[in-house]
Amino acid sequence: MAPSRVKKILLLESIALKVNRKKLKRSWVHEINICRKSFGEFYHLYRDARKYPEKFYEYLRMSKESFDLLLSHLDPYLCGIGTNFRERISAEQRLVITLRFLATGESYRSLALHFRLGVATVSNIVNHTCMVIWDTMKSDYLPKPTQATWHNKSQQYWTKWNFPNCIGSIDGKHIEVKCPSNTGSLYYNYKQYFSILLQALVDADCKLIAVDIGSFGRQSDGGNFRSSSLFRALDRKELDVPPDQCLPQTNIKAPLVIVGDEAYPLLPYLMRPYPRRNLDNSKRIFNYRLSRARRCAECAFGIMSGKWRILLKPIETKIETAINIVKAICILHNFVIEQEGFKTNKECQTGFSGDINPSTYTHSQYRFSEDAKRTREILTNYFVTTGAVEWQNQFSFVQ
Repeated sequence: MAPSRVKKILLLESIALKVNRKKLKRSWVHEINICRKSFGEFYHLYRDARKYPEKFYEYLRMSKESFDLLLSHLDPYLCGIGTNFRERISAEQRLVITLRFLATGESYRSLALHFRLGVATVSNIVNHTCMVIWDTMKSDYLPKPTQATWHNKSQQYWTKWNFPNCIGSIDGKHIEVKCPSNTGSLYYNYKQYFSILLQALVDADCKLIAVDIGSFGRQSDGGNFRSSSLFRALDRKELDVPPDQCLPQTNIKAPLVIVGDEAYPLLPYLMRPYPRRNLDNSKRIFNYRLSRARRCAECAFGIMSGKWRILLKPIETKIETAINIVKAICILHNFVIEQEGFKTNKECQTGFSGDINPSTYTHSQYRFSEDAKRTREILTNYFVTTGAVEWQNQFSFVQ
């Protein structure tokens, strides 16, 4: 067959293929999603769950009353716009989809099939709802602390955790994410996966006081703290922290401090454990008392991960969306605790289990100021005199 004839045949076939493609009709809504009201999860499982409080809690990780209050906060900002071709998705359904995503960690594709929606629609709903939760509720559930707030936090730490003049515990959590493109090793952490950092200051009830979200996973907790807005605000005395206060039942004054683990520097307003070398009895007791108070931050991260299980798997979105998701979880964490309360484990109030092995304390790379050392010494002496508790000798020597 002549080459010119072959070219003509191929040209005719390509023209016919283009014509057939033009004849294909694209529907505005996929056929499987048209019967959303008949088979979609929102119109059946969700409405059935509302009849049974325990099942509703399992479904959305909060009580029905908390959900309705949350919806009343967000309803004015979540109303979508309908068209002549498809019905508007209600604020209630948008919130349910988002909470199911956060509570289960299911993929957008899986949720789209459950709720009979498009994958892109579910993706947009989750991202937009998370942004709205942060923007509209931040001032109520993550407000800037006042002097009265700091006094209250300090009293709570003394009453519940026997640590005086403490206004918060600080720690960091790696949030696993899908490897971002063109970022090299910026997000690759020492645990050998890609992550962004959530650093939080936590009160005695495991509620978040301040958060820093989105730093590169390769940074350490201490390095992230040094570069955070929280460090700058504390260093410049911009957080309205009250002046030095007397330790309970004494006339000895000491500054109000936050507590952290060995990854953090020792600063006049930040206490860390003594290094493991040359630990005498008083230093062991200080490390125990500090670790006991510091556990609030770790408990808060545990509560968040247990309730919002998206944190237990890689977040397979863009970094910007992952940050919005973590921001929303921080607000929801405080919201649920404020509405439903927080019950402190009895073991946490009196004893201690694990996490105080002195061998875990490492030498810090930071040089400490004399003021910071003096504050730690004042607290160390206080814990073996006026501020001693009856069980501290037993638990301070746990290996």
